[in-house]
Amino acid sequence: MCGRFTQTASPEVIAEQFKITNPPLFTPRYNIAPSQPIAAIRIDPDRATRTLVMLRWGLIPSWAKDPKIGNQCINAKAETVAEKPSFRSAFKKRRCLVIATGFYEWQVQGRAKQPIWIGLRSKRPFAFAGLWEQWKPPEGEPLETCTVITTEPNDLMAPIHNRMPVILSPASYDQWLDLSFQQIEPLKALLRPYPSEELTAYPVSTLVNNPRHDASQCLEPVSV
Repeated sequence: MCGRFTQTASPEVIAEQFKITNPPLFTPRYNIAPSQPIAAIRIDPDRATRTLVMLRWGLIPSWAKDPKIGNQCINAKAETVAEKPSFRSAFKKRRCLVIATGFYEWQVQGRAKQPIWIGLRSKRPFAFAGLWEQWKPPEGEPLETCTVITTEPNDLMAPIHNRMPVILSPASYDQWLDLSFQQIEPLKALLRPYPSEELTAYPVSTLVNNPRHDASQCLEPVSV
């Protein structure tokens, strides 16, 4: 699964890398957790251009009666995302890029779990494959939420965890965001493990275990 990640790139870097013109001002995040707002890019249907929005992490299907279902939908499996009722509509019509600079996984070491941070060797931001939905409560404003798609691990991740988030290659961004493109198999073909040689991983402090800790100390390497 993917249950925590980082987004420490500046708005200027994000605007340049993802070709958007409206990056909002936001502070670096070192320990993003489910139910929190996260930065995502989708197509603005009125202007047919990329736009950056803030979505709550934990997808609530439009048909849901209880928003608590979002707590169970922080991730969607690549293998079943096109068929699962919670995700199949969004997979066809509401795809997005979730911006990140790294993510955490917990490796079992004896009786303990050691947090590991994983990111690109280039130190550049990247995009998880995401889906979003709009949920309308009986009263109040609509709520926009999202999920991160996961896949089987690559060689780097396999000793750490049995799943990893789908990191999309920049060459696939346009196709992933193109909502007129709804062919299931070509879309699922994008949801593959990212090349191990382009990633790096190192152990970090157990400070990250508590989502209240959201500071640069979460990223400092530790000896184990």
